[in-house]
Amino acid sequence: MNLGELAKRLGAECRGNPETKITGVAAIESAGPGEVTFVANPRYAALAKTTRASAVLVAPDFPEIKAATLRISNPYLAWARAIEIFHPAPTYPLGIHPTAVIAPTAQIGEGASIGAYAVIGEHCVIGKRAVILPHAVIYPNVRIGDDFFAHAHAVVREGCVLGHRVVLQNGVVVGADGFGFAKDNEGRWRKIVQTGPVIIGDDVEIQTNSCIDRASVGETRIARGAKIDNLVQVGHSSTVGEDTLLCAQVGLAGSTHIGKSAILAGQVGVAGHCHIGDKVIVTAQSGIGGDVEAGKIVSGSPAYDNKQWLRVSALMPRLPEILKRLERAIKSKE
Repeated sequence: MNLGELAKRLGAECRGNPETKITGVAAIESAGPGEVTFVANPRYAALAKTTRASAVLVAPDFPEIKAATLRISNPYLAWARAIEIFHPAPTYPLGIHPTAVIAPTAQIGEGASIGAYAVIGEHCVIGKRAVILPHAVIYPNVRIGDDFFAHAHAVVREGCVLGHRVVLQNGVVVGADGFGFAKDNEGRWRKIVQTGPVIIGDDVEIQTNSCIDRASVGETRIARGAKIDNLVQVGHSSTVGEDTLLCAQVGLAGSTHIGKSAILAGQVGVAGHCHIGDKVIVTAQSGIGGDVEAGKIVSGSPAYDNKQWLRVSALMPRLPEILKRLERAIKSKE
């Protein structure tokens, strides 16, 4: 397509030749003629002056550069949409593969695509336009909304409830047993039956090999719009608020409660029965052992205020030198 058409589809202002042919998208460092790129982070602004890309998605007040620009208030979101335009999602044939096993009591909405060796259990209800790829397994008594997408080897366990437009990437397990054991009088661990389902709201995506455990009683809940990265563990009876991000290798122990629009960066660990407020940011590899007030940014293990943590971190490499100075000062007074 030409640049003018792309600008129209993105809702951007085109500054440059609208007849320029655009054939794809690329990162700003590697983009060449015919490709569009973007600048959303100020530290990449200098690269826009030297990029070989035919056009750059930028904010409305971005300085003029040699390349054509598409100006829009959210260039990063526009970039995501541009990727979708040039790389449309694959489509899957409608219907049920002959090797799929569908229980006679299961109800599947119109427009479904169910792949080879997929299994759908008794009394399941699945909405319209579901895509269930090979070897995915839906246990009995599951209820799922419209536009469900399960990649290969995703599993939804018995009795769980999923909303509309839920995406499960490869190897996700929703509703496996929570880690619940009680010690008997002989000191042996006895399993606690995990009866509560996982409830997942609309527009949730759970990425590869993440696990959302069911509850012993009650439920585990992932609210609308939450996004969960690879290798994340959500413990039994936990709740994750709307539009919250759990990044790679986050671990939530049982009965953790996270508010709306929070961000837990990679490898954050949260002890059980903690409450994390709305819009909290926890930086990578931090450990949460208690409640965190809404709006806080915390770091470290155990985690505390991010600004103080930054000061302490800057001081740490200097501690040997400071210790030597202190020792010399003490000796000089003796």
